[in-house]
Amino acid sequence: MIFFDSSAIIALASKTDEKHQRAQRLLQRLYESGESLCIHNYVIVEAMSILQNRLGVKTATQFTADIGKVQCIWITQQIHDAAKKYWMNHSSRRLSFVDCVSFVTMKLENITTAFAFDQDFQKAGFELYGKTKS
Repeated sequence: MIFFDSSAIIALASKTDEKHQRAQRLLQRLYESGESLCIHNYVIVEAMSILQNRLGVKTATQFTADIGKVQCIWITQQIHDAAKKYWMNHSSRRLSFVDCVSFVTMKLENITTAFAFDQDFQKAGFELYGKTKS
C-alpha cells in the first residue's frame, strides 16, 4: 500500500507543473506493479481546494471522480487528536496539519511509502515512492 499525497495529485493534474511528467511515469509504474494507493479524506479536501484554486472547478471535479478508485481512510477523532499533538510537537518545522494527519495515519496503517513530492514525508521517516533510500 502506497500513500497518495496532494503534492503528487497536483503534479499529475497540472501539465505545467515541473514534476508532471515524472508523476505520470511513477503512477504508470504503480499501476503496472499492482501496488494499491490509499488516501485520507483530509488530503482529498486539500487537493480539491488546491485544484479548484489553481486549475479550476472542472479539474477539481474530475479529481473527485477519479479518486473514487483509491482506497480512502476516514479520519477519526482519535487520529485527528494524535495529529494535532504531532503538529504541536513539531511546529518548528512548519508542517501543514494535513501532513501531520498523513504521518499519523501512515504509522497507524503501517504504510512506509508515500507517492509524494513533499520532502517532509522523508523527514518524518517515510520513503518517497520512486526515490531510492539514502
